[in-house]
Order: sequence, then structure tokens, then C-alpha cells
Amino acid sequence: MTTVLAIDQGTSGTKAVVVDGSGEILALSEVPIRPTYLPGGGVEHDPQALLDSVLRAGRVAVNQAKSEIDIVTLANQGETVLAWDPETGKPLSNMIVWQDRRAESICDRLRPHAKDIATATGLVLDPYFSAPKQAWIRENITTEGVVTTSDSWLLHQLTGEFVTDASTASRSLAMGLDSLAWEQNLLELFKLSDERMPTILACDDIAGTTSAFGGNVAVGGLVVDQQAALVAQACLSPGEAKCTFGTGAFLLANTGTNAVRSSNRLSSSVAWQQAGQTTYCLDGQVYTAASAVQWLEKLTFIDTAADMDHVAADDSHGVLCVPALAGLAAPWWRPEATATFTGMTLSTGSEHLVRAVLEGIAAQVAELARAMSADLGQPLQRLRVDGGLTQSRVLMQAVADLMRIPVDVYPSQHATPLGAVALARCAMNPGLSLEEAVIKWQPSQTYEPQWSDAQAEEFSARWRSAAQSLI
Repeated sequence: MTTVLAIDQGTSGTKAVVVDGSGEILALSEVPIRPTYLPGGGVEHDPQALLDSVLRAGRVAVNQAKSEIDIVTLANQGETVLAWDPETGKPLSNMIVWQDRRAESICDRLRPHAKDIATATGLVLDPYFSAPKQAWIRENITTEGVVTTSDSWLLHQLTGEFVTDASTASRSLAMGLDSLAWEQNLLELFKLSDERMPTILACDDIAGTTSAFGGNVAVGGLVVDQQAALVAQACLSPGEAKCTFGTGAFLLANTGTNAVRSSNRLSSSVAWQQAGQTTYCLDGQVYTAASAVQWLEKLTFIDTAADMDHVAADDSHGVLCVPALAGLAAPWWRPEATATFTGMTLSTGSEHLVRAVLEGIAAQVAELARAMSADLGQPLQRLRVDGGLTQSRVLMQAVADLMRIPVDVYPSQHATPLGAVALARCAMNPGLSLEEAVIKWQPSQTYEPQWSDAQAEEFSARWRSAAQSLI
């Protein structure tokens, strides 16, 4: 049976797990990294620090596992980009993180093409995606080397190859959602037509080999982090949905082999390519989830994230928060939006503000679910959730109350790497189905709605009005 080293390279850290053929985690290593927040909406990573975190986390996990590794797989941030020298591998810019908003001006001048771009790619024209940030690097930092998503650079460091995967490429605004290839007219819009672009691989392809973690082993099973979590939580049939509560909150629903074009300003992407078939998903984003909690820590409303439920009031006493600390994503797509609190009085305390932030995160997810249900033509039946913030009972109950469906908590904090493990297993065993490759699981907890329909709708209407006031 295949033993996999799965590396989850995220915004706030790199995690490496070694998983044996039975699905047992033999070792786990985590290396924190911190993005740098700059004036004007800039968010950057130091590329060398990020690469060091990948190598260190992977090597520690392999040493702890004391087991032969058959394949290394990488789940990546998706829309984070950098310029680099393809001959030496040397970075030529910092990494521009998915949260970075500095490419707004590039999107603004392409507004006349927004409808055509959405039809071709399934995505809304927004600086969240890769191509605007790549264009921004070319206009503001360097014209040298290549400019790609972070996974291509990391994979080059590991294997010497120049590749990406279909799920990552589908987050770019430069890949056709139906053609599954880089499209010249899209590249021309972003003034990237002369760029060398990485080869797009299926998620169960072998990308190359690496000796970075000892021996010389295959590298494959490549995928975007959020799609990896969709795999791990076995959302393998159309209509099944998950939400990951990490730095942001990311709601994805499987749409099968149908590349749905959203009528409600959601994104449509490749979920995965496996066994010669492409599966698609709808997704929506909340830019600040754990990062909003870190903001509460910064203001000393809580000491650590573990304090949230203890500090949060039982009732917000009318206080509402729209936690748009990094703008509003789907379905509003207003990067300039800022966070607001409303309904405060002299009796308002920090406990009410903490509660309001958690309910505000839940309200944004519920709005995404409403839009998603409209695109799917049917309501979501239940939600599977993962990520660090699932430890907050207050937040998870608020999600169940506002979405009006059961919420199943994934029993591991490692959904993303475990999803990549499943695709790596398929890469090493081409006859294996994805359903067979996914590690079986049962919810650690299920939250049922406690609010009445009327209570949920009254809150949602007030919150929606508060969000609308920012637009």
C-alpha cells in the first residue's frame, strides 16, 4: 500500500503529514509562517522562508515516520504568485498572497471584458485570482524570468519541472474552464501573452521525482488546498458541500462534470481531474475568518483563539458585525469594503463584539450558501466543515442556525493534506477510484439548527442590510 508525504502549504503555515496505506497518520510536522501586511492592501510572503518551511516540515515528518515514502504530494494556496528565474530557481519578487488587493486597478481597466472573462473562465474578474496579480508584478516589480503561482515554483524547486495542476490553473482567469488550457485571448487581456506558462497536469498525474526528503520518490496528486479539503470530506457527488474555516472561510459544492456558470456571482472551478474525467465545483469565499479572530487578539478582546467561546456573550444584544477586514468577496466582490459594527450602545462590551464577529463570519457563509443553492437549483442538504475554527461551538452553531441545515465536523484538523493523499494514491495506483482512495471518516460532532426559521431570517435580513450599506 502507498505511503504518502502530503504537504499542505498554506497562508499561515506549512503542514506535512505522512500517511500509510491504511490511512493512519504516522507523523505530523507544522512550521508557522506569517504574511506581511502592507499599506494599500498588500499581502506578501518571503519566498525563501516559505520554501524553507516546506523542506523543514517535510523532512521532520519523514524522520518522525521512520517509514519509506512512495510519493510526495503538494496542496497549495491557489492564487498566490511570484516572479522567478527558471534557470536558477531564484525568486525575483516576494510572493503576492491571494488576499493582496493591489491589482484592483488592473481589474478596473478590464471591466468592459468582465462578462466575457466570466463566460470563459467561470470566475469573477477580481484581484483575488492569479492573473491580475501576475500582471501587477509585471507592471510594478519585474519583467524578468517567469511569473507563476506558488506551486509551480515550489514544484520546480523539488523536481526541476515547470508544471501546475488543473485545479490551480482554473483559479487564474487565464485558463478556459471548458478547454482546460491556457487561452491566448485571456493572456493577452492581462498582457501575459508572451509569458512562458507551466504545463497543466491532471490531479492524478506524476509531476516528476524529488530527493528533497530522502531517496528519490515520485511527486504527484497535485491540487489546490480548498479542493483537497472537498476530496477529504468525500464530497464526491453533485450537491455535496464543505466549508473550510481557516485564514478565510471557503464554501465549495461539487457540481459533477457540469461546469456551472454562476448567476449569483460565485466562482466555478475545476475541483479535480482524475481518471481522465474533470469534476467541477462552485465556490465562494469569506476573506477573513481566523484572520478576524487574530484581529480580536490584537485588540486584546481575547487572549487566544481558544478563548472565543468563553468570552463571547450568549447574545450579541443587537450588535452586528460585517467582518470585511480584507474586503468582501463573493457574492459582493467589493475589495474596497471595510469592516463595520452596528447596534452598539453604552452597554456594549467586548463580549458582544466577539459574539458579533463570529456571527458575522457565519452570516457571510450563509449568504454564500443561499447563492449556491440558487445556482444548483436546490438547497444544500447538509454541510461538512473543517479547519481550526470548527473548534468554536459558538461559530459552528451559528452556521447551523443561519444555514438551517445540519453541520458535520470533520474529525481531523488535516483535511487538506488528507485530500491530497487520496489524489496521490490515485496517481500511484491508476486503477484506484477516488472513492476508494479517500480515507473513511465519521463526524466528530454534528450541529443541528436551534433557531426558528423566523429568527434566522430576521437576523439574516438585518445582517444583509448592514452588508449592503458597505456597497
